[in-house]
Amino acid sequence: MTGYPSTGTSRAPKIAVIGTGGTFAMHARGPFDWIEYSESGVVHPIDSLLATLGELAPDVELLPITFRSLGSVAIQPADWVELARLIRRAALDDPSITGFIVTHGTATLEETAWFLQLVLDIAQPVIVTGAQRPANTAGSDVFANLRGAIAAARDAASAEHGVLVAMDGWLFSPRDVTKAASFELNAFESPGFGPVARIEPDARVTWRRGAATRRGMDGPAWFARALREADAPFALPRVDIVMSYAGADGTAIDSLVAAGSAGLVSAGLVPGRPAAGEAAAYRRAVEAGVAVVQSSRAARGVVPPQAFLARDGVIAGGDLAPQKLRIALMLALTLSGDATCDPAQRRESIQTILLTL
Repeated sequence: MTGYPSTGTSRAPKIAVIGTGGTFAMHARGPFDWIEYSESGVVHPIDSLLATLGELAPDVELLPITFRSLGSVAIQPADWVELARLIRRAALDDPSITGFIVTHGTATLEETAWFLQLVLDIAQPVIVTGAQRPANTAGSDVFANLRGAIAAARDAASAEHGVLVAMDGWLFSPRDVTKAASFELNAFESPGFGPVARIEPDARVTWRRGAATRRGMDGPAWFARALREADAPFALPRVDIVMSYAGADGTAIDSLVAAGSAGLVSAGLVPGRPAAGEAAAYRRAVEAGVAVVQSSRAARGVVPPQAFLARDGVIAGGDLAPQKLRIALMLALTLSGDATCDPAQRRESIQTILLTL
C-alpha cells in the first residue's frame, strides 16, 4: 500500500524538492517547543529531512535541491529572483522532473508563492509548503504537509494552476492565500475565495475550482527574457507598504520617498482610502514620480478605480492584498518603463496590469 493513487505509468514521478529553511527545517529543543524553536540554532538541510521519510513516498523519486537556509522573516526580493532562476534552470536541465516542491517558512510563504506564480514559465507545477511545528515536535505537520505537496505535485491538474500552496490538507491559490494565524496548524486561508482543492486522506486531490486566467502581466515571458543569460544581473525596484490608521500623517510616506521607493502601496482604511493626514504626502509622492497604489487593509477589501484616485494620480489596487500588490507593482514597474515615461500613460499601464491579475 503506497498511500498514493496510481499515475497510470510505469515510471515513478520525479519531483524536485527545494529546501529554503524555515520551520520545516528547524530542530526544536523539545517535544512541545512550538514557539521559540529557532533558539536551538539547528536547521536541517533538505536532503537530511528527506532521508527520514521512510515509507511516506515509496513510489515517488524525490530529488533534493538545497537553495539556502533562511528564516522566512529574512527572505529578500533578491532571494525570490534566485529561487525562480533555480527552478527554471532545473526544469530546463532535467525534463524528467514532473513537478517541484518548495519548502518554505510560513511568515512570507504566500509572498514567495505569488512571486513564483507571476514569473515562472515552466510546464511543471510548483507546490509551496511549510510547517507550523518542527519535525521533531509533538503533532508536527512537516510530514503531513510534505505528503500533501507530493500528492499535488503528481496530480496532472496542478500544472494548470502553475503554483499552489499546500498546507493542512488544502491547496490554495498564491494570489488569494494568506497566513491568518500565528501557531494553529490551519493557519492559512483564502478570504473570500476559499481553497482550490482538498487533499484527501488517501492522498487524492479533489478539485473545487479551476485555474484562474489572468491577462495583466506577461510575467513568465518577460522573466524568461530577463534571465536568458544565467548570470545576468537583475534587481527588482524598491516598493514599500504604508499602513493607514486613525490619525496617520505623511511622515512615513515622505521618509520612504526620500529613501528611494519607486512605488508605494497604501494599505488604506477599510473603504479603500488613506487617512486624511496622508493624502497630501501621497500627492507629493506622485509628483516626485513614485507610483502609488491604493489598497485596503481589510481581509476582503476591494479598491476599484474612482474619481478621487484619478485626481491624485493614484492607481486602484483592486482586490489584491497589500503584500501581493507590492510584488505585482515591483514587476509592473519593471514592465512599464522608467519614471521618465509619460506619467499618465505609465499609471494607466500599471493599473491595467494590476486589475487583470
